[in-house]
Amino acid sequence: MMVENGSLGSANGGAPVGDIPDNANEHCPGTEAEAAGKAAACQGCPNQQVCATAPKGPDPDLVAIGERMSSIKHKILVLSGKGGVGKSTVASQLSFALAAMDKQVGLLDIDICGPSIPKMLGLEGQEIHQSNLGWSPVYVEDNLGVMSIGFMLPDPDEAVIWRGPRKNGLIKQFLKDVFWGDLDYLIVDAPPGTSDEHISIAQYLKATNVDGAIIVTTPQEVSIIDVRKEVNFCKKVGLPILGVVENMSGLQQPLASFEFKTITNDGEEKDVTGEITQQLQAACPDLLSVFAYTEIFYAAGGGAQKMAKEMGIPFLGCIPLDPRLSKAAEEGRSCFIDLECKSSAAALQRIIKKVLHAQNTSVSC
Repeated sequence: MMVENGSLGSANGGAPVGDIPDNANEHCPGTEAEAAGKAAACQGCPNQQVCATAPKGPDPDLVAIGERMSSIKHKILVLSGKGGVGKSTVASQLSFALAAMDKQVGLLDIDICGPSIPKMLGLEGQEIHQSNLGWSPVYVEDNLGVMSIGFMLPDPDEAVIWRGPRKNGLIKQFLKDVFWGDLDYLIVDAPPGTSDEHISIAQYLKATNVDGAIIVTTPQEVSIIDVRKEVNFCKKVGLPILGVVENMSGLQQPLASFEFKTITNDGEEKDVTGEITQQLQAACPDLLSVFAYTEIFYAAGGGAQKMAKEMGIPFLGCIPLDPRLSKAAEEGRSCFIDLECKSSAAALQRIIKKVLHAQNTSVSC
């Protein structure tokens, strides 16, 4: 449920206390008021029971979160209104890149129901350890630590069926109980949408000087529609926007890696890769090292760049649909360590440079 500072008068004529949910009744007294859930205006409100039983006043855990986050210089959220756009790939490769720059990096996965970060960092099967300082992250390298609910599941195929309050409680625990030490960057990978996890992370980190959010989308309008909602969410909660990334903007790979087929009118396929490759090798060998590009998704609305311009937010760039980047993510490794991901790694590096620059020029609404 979306929350924002209320402007309606309370039931007793005073100003509301605390946040007012979007779906609250008129004259809501506010979620932290003594009359919350008990006033006449609360009758029939879907939030009545929660407000009546919730503790009132400032959340004491926010102090602990503030103290824990004080040793972290920069905090960046990776968000998207749409699932399946490659948000976790961007978060993981951003973390690898920053660690390669000799930065101290933490990657926090708050996708409670679909944690993919352990797989993408090559950490499947690892467990969290606890010390007198708190939970210890699982380390990929000395300067890259990771925290995810995926480390807590006895079976990686086990479904996490939790309601909002329990998910919010774990996110809070990650923020106040994980001992990251001194970090240059904390990257937070969030689930798709604008649900409880987004509201919680925005509220819990509000007073900790968050740098902002990177918003990931794919080019087609069905994705852009949901991502516009994510942009508006950031504006409503006052979360700075570092920029938008268009992922899977087109298939791009060396011509030599393609397979070639002929297709008859009856639909029968014949592989002619060997024949075509031999002809290219004989006639135009230089073509085999050329990168071929084709659009995969139909971007009727102009894609992420047009959306960013219309909404007044930075456009960070495009990442091509690169099978070798997908392979690196599946194998839990950085795409920057060899030349296999030449196309996508170069695009990611350009985006990361803009992100580092955008930290001082983010859009806050």
